[in-house]
Amino acid sequence: MKSLAFLFVFFVFNLSAQELKKADSRPLDAETFVGVDSYNNTYFIKDMVLHKTGPLGEFVFRDYQLGPVSSVDIINPLNVVVFYQEVNTVVLVDNRLNEIERINFNNLEEFVNVGAASNAGNNRLWIFNIDTQQLELYNYRGGGKILISQPISDDVLSMASDFNYCYLLTSKAIQKYNIYGSFLSELAVDDFQKIVQQNERLIALKNNELYYQALIDEDAVLLLSPIKLPLSENNIKDLQLTQEFLYIYDGLNIHSFTLTQPKQ
Repeated sequence: MKSLAFLFVFFVFNLSAQELKKADSRPLDAETFVGVDSYNNTYFIKDMVLHKTGPLGEFVFRDYQLGPVSSVDIINPLNVVVFYQEVNTVVLVDNRLNEIERINFNNLEEFVNVGAASNAGNNRLWIFNIDTQQLELYNYRGGGKILISQPISDDVLSMASDFNYCYLLTSKAIQKYNIYGSFLSELAVDDFQKIVQQNERLIALKNNELYYQALIDEDAVLLLSPIKLPLSENNIKDLQLTQEFLYIYDGLNIHSFTLTQPKQ
């Protein structure tokens, strides 16, 4: 039986042939740009502090005892997931960055050494277990775990997810899993550093260049194709993909671009 990876019909599409229009550019003084949520709030990290600025004002979350912030998932602005890898801890904060709950994976009955964590919805987290090298789904209310992947032999470099799917970038491939624990596809890659996704549209970063992949229908996806950015210098420090925009942070400014869904 053929692998699921070969059940897809692939189409090569060069996004640079499409217009990638620049929508806006604004300065940001930050160490890490996290992203912009659905309410037009901007999140960033500076001096080990998570900042949120937007229409309702400015808010911060800080706990220096936890060390540096490893990642922040803002897919649900009412339940933001802040991950501190050094202390193996996730902090959930609300829309004013007040702490809701703290999950210390060191104190669980079954210890988990977490390398990445993000929001999976319904009181669950996508977590990558460093010791077993497996993707897991952890219910922080009930305490149960579901194994999503088999052990992954290659280094996991980046994780991108939503409430339905999780993508893992390894040193050799991009793997896709769903919330039910099914392996969906694998695409061979090399030398990529980071991936971001939104609604099964994927953007990957490689040597300061971006590549795009999108789902056309349930049987067809686009291969990773290069994106030509209308920037004088493509210095990509951080990036985020939303329903409407691709955001790129170059260390000084946030640039936003409209990204059109390709047609078959």
